[in-house]
Amino acid sequence: MTSAGGRAAPPVALSSASVYPEGCTAAFEAAAALGYDGVEVMVWNDPVSQSASALERLSSHYKIPVLSIHAPTLLLTQRVWGNDPWAKIERSYGLAEQLGARTVVIHPPFRWQRDYARTFVEGLAERQERTAVALAVENMFPWKARGRLLEAYAPGWDPVGEAYDHLVLDLSHTATSGVDALEAVDAMGRRLGHLHLADGSGSPRDEHLVPGRGTQPCAEVLALLGHGGFGGTVVVEVNTRRAADRAARRADLEEALSFARHHLARGLAA
Repeated sequence: MTSAGGRAAPPVALSSASVYPEGCTAAFEAAAALGYDGVEVMVWNDPVSQSASALERLSSHYKIPVLSIHAPTLLLTQRVWGNDPWAKIERSYGLAEQLGARTVVIHPPFRWQRDYARTFVEGLAERQERTAVALAVENMFPWKARGRLLEAYAPGWDPVGEAYDHLVLDLSHTATSGVDALEAVDAMGRRLGHLHLADGSGSPRDEHLVPGRGTQPCAEVLALLGHGGFGGTVVVEVNTRRAADRAARRADLEEALSFARHHLARGLAA
C-alpha cells in the first residue's frame, strides 16, 4: 500500500516465535497463508532456524523472504551456537547476509556476562563496521522478584542512552518496564529501524499479547510510524502458546496482521 504522496507502508513480518511451540516451517507456512510480507527467524534449538540452506528452501518454496534474524541471545537460547556471545552475533549477521535479511535483533548482555557486557557497546560498533546488516539492540525491562527490581542487563535494559546505531522497540517490553511507548519512539528517533508489535497489560511477566488486547498504544505507534515514513520492518511477535489448535493460532496471527496494516494505513493517510 502507498499513500497519496507515494509513501509505501512498511513491510509486516511474522516472527517465527509467534508460532511456538511449532517451528520455522510452520512460521513460513502461516506467513504465506495469511499474506505477511516476510518472516523474522528466531534462532533457537530448532535446527531449521540455524541453517541457511534450510531457510533458503523454505523461503523459496513459500515465496516469503527472511527480513530479519533474531540472534540467540535470550536466556533460553544461551547454549545455541556455543557459549561465546560474540560468536553468536557474528553467526547471526552471517546468516542474515546469506539470506538477504537486513536486520539482526540483539538483546543487551546479561549482567553476569561480565566481560561481554563490559565491551558490548564498543564491540557491537566494531562488528557493525564489518557488515551492512543493521545490528539492532532491543529494549528490555527490569526483572521483578518478590516485589524487588533486579538489574539483569548490562549496560542496561533501556538501550536509548547508549551509542548504538540501530534500535528495536518492543511494545510488550514497554508494558513490562512501564515505559511510555510513544515517548520511546520519539527518544529513539532515526535509530529506530525495527518494531516488535505485541501488547501487554503492565504485568511483571512479558506477555506478548495480540495487539489491541492490552494497554499499550499499539495503534498510535503504528499510525505514527506510518505517518513519519518509517523505513524499517514491523514484526508481529505474539505469544500463541495457549491457542487451542492451529486454527486458533492462525486466527490470532491474522488479527495481528490486520491490526498492523490498518493502523499503518491510517498513518499513511494522515
